[in-house]
Amino acid sequence: MNLRRYNVYFHTHTISGIFIAAVLYVMFFAGSFAFFKDEIAAWQNDASGRHQPYNSTVVFNTLLDSLDGVYGLDGRDLSFTMQPNSFRAYVGLQPSKDTINNDKAAERSFFNYDFHKKETGTYASSYDLGEFLYRLHFLAQLNEVPIRIGYPFGYVVAGLVSFLFLFALITGLLLHWDKILSNFYTFRPWSKWKTIWTDAHTALGVIGFPYQFMFAVTGVMLIISSVLVVPFSKALYEGDETAVYRDLQLPYYLTPHHEFLAKPLESKPDIDHFVRRTQALWPHTFITSISINNYGDENMHILMTGEPETKWHFAGQGVVCYRVSDGVITQHKSAEQGATYLDKVKSLVYRLHFGDYGGYPLKVVYFILGLVGCVVIITGILIWLVARDKKNVPNHKRVFNFWASNIFVAACLTLFPVTAFSFIAVKVNSAGGMEFIYRIYFWSWLMLSAIYIARHNLRQTNKETLLLGSILSLLVPVANGLYSGNWLWVTYRQGESDILLVDVLWLCLAVVGGIAFLKIKPLVPRRV
Repeated sequence: MNLRRYNVYFHTHTISGIFIAAVLYVMFFAGSFAFFKDEIAAWQNDASGRHQPYNSTVVFNTLLDSLDGVYGLDGRDLSFTMQPNSFRAYVGLQPSKDTINNDKAAERSFFNYDFHKKETGTYASSYDLGEFLYRLHFLAQLNEVPIRIGYPFGYVVAGLVSFLFLFALITGLLLHWDKILSNFYTFRPWSKWKTIWTDAHTALGVIGFPYQFMFAVTGVMLIISSVLVVPFSKALYEGDETAVYRDLQLPYYLTPHHEFLAKPLESKPDIDHFVRRTQALWPHTFITSISINNYGDENMHILMTGEPETKWHFAGQGVVCYRVSDGVITQHKSAEQGATYLDKVKSLVYRLHFGDYGGYPLKVVYFILGLVGCVVIITGILIWLVARDKKNVPNHKRVFNFWASNIFVAACLTLFPVTAFSFIAVKVNSAGGMEFIYRIYFWSWLMLSAIYIARHNLRQTNKETLLLGSILSLLVPVANGLYSGNWLWVTYRQGESDILLVDVLWLCLAVVGGIAFLKIKPLVPRRV
């Protein structure tokens, strides 16, 4: 490789990497835990989804009877969005079209409902750590920052970071292309620190390259598909987002729209009957959403969407719509045999990104590779610092480089103990909720980061965050046993594999973190 091309690859890789390092670390770290989103929710709420099949236990008629007494459902549009591997669903009620007979026609509501406990709760009160970490991995919390750019700010940042990450991956591969085989087998743990970090960065980068490349590509596609719908609809569809979703064949964003006739049905609608019909129609499919249009009206329709179980079909999106008055199916696309090319592409992108098609073994592999990505990011920061910490570099630049790396490393490495501490906190305070999780996670992260930034000792930051994180990780299953009674042997005996997995995961992190801490040699720290 000629020198000019090498310099282009080197500077492109370095600049793109250093710009996104800290944010990308947060996305990888939170995303690694997001693979176990449903398991974390079951762990926090002490409600394993492994006892009995979801579809066999959910009863909608009882809930609708209760809602009818509170809100008056006649003439309303309702929606149920199911949460996989749990007994919960998000329920939405729109204002009623029957403004004459319904005194509460203007009221609307959105809440979370647990079919197992028969309890309702707001989205904020039902918020759990699984949802928090899942949303953190694409920076959804930044959407709440009052920055007006016309689009969700967090999604835009996540999209830009994913795009720059793609640049960093490709240029990094080209940079090492000539010696990729020899460098892959080179590791010199007894050499100077820059050499150790360089060897680890190169070897782990090559091992994780397919995984990281896949995540960069699918991440960009998922972010673009959500962020660009608004400008796309404004430019070509005169602001009609529904038309965009319809043409893109995204039925889960659509609700059936039929004329309200103001003529009541002769008999009370039986929603459970239509759910059973759909289950018989799609025997190996999970119903993901139910949308009801014109409840109690003669022109009432029910639209259901579903996704096939991955062990039967990798891709597919089913849609069926019933006219309640006579039970006729007005629209149908099988979730198992009717997958279109677009369905297959969407499913491929989604399943590759979230790793939900291979069970726990694949999720564990994804989790490990995600943490390997975090190590690659940290070693990249340290290589960048050491390469610029030379006598021929002006002192003011060396100080700036050190403090930039110091802030990056402190903000990144403190995520380990902060996340473990948050798991313990939600067990101690079972009420939890969005406000509590935000306050515990972000304030502890800020304070711990500020402490290590002020100490400006990278080696001690690494050692102490490993030690603190390992101790707190060990306490996570202890907190689960003390406050929920879910000791490891209890969940194993009861077959609650989702709850057990979370505890075992933290025990493994405690062991690995403890070993890493013990392997760090005591050296005199260097300060700037």
